Amino acid sequence: MESELNILVVHGPNLNLLGMREVGIYGHYSLDDINKKIEKFGKINRLRIDIFHSNIEGEIVNFVHKNRDASGMVINPAAFTHTSIAIRDAIKGVDIATVEVHLSNIHCREEFRKNSYIAPVCIGQISGFGYYSYILGISALLAYLKKE
Repeated sequence: MESELNILVVHGPNLNLLGMREVGIYGHYSLDDINKKIEKFGKINRLRIDIFHSNIEGEIVNFVHKNRDASGMVINPAAFTHTSIAIRDAIKGVDIATVEVHLSNIHCREEFRKNSYIAPVCIGQISGFGYYSYILGISALLAYLKKE
């Protein structure tokens, strides 16, 4: 039996390089490894999970617009966290319950990473738990949606 909950998972720029790029910060898991863990969690919890990755800001905006009827979204906007008013406005415009996630603890890194344009339009932000930030984000989103 499939759940009626449809959860979007959006990966932002450069996350396709996971496992090769700055492994001391981002870990050894590839994006494919992380997606498999997300899909397994979704299957266990009988969720429909739609995963999307893009290095292009406009493609992320279009994906959010196209999927505005989703139950909720977990997004790792990556570098767009600190620069994208367009993604912020897309999330606010479609009014989807959203959790922002990051693999690393952005608040313990460079000063510019501490500012998120995305967080103010999200129900919460989770960072610093590696791939598990996504699992925690989906779990928090589910708790929020069940409470609504």
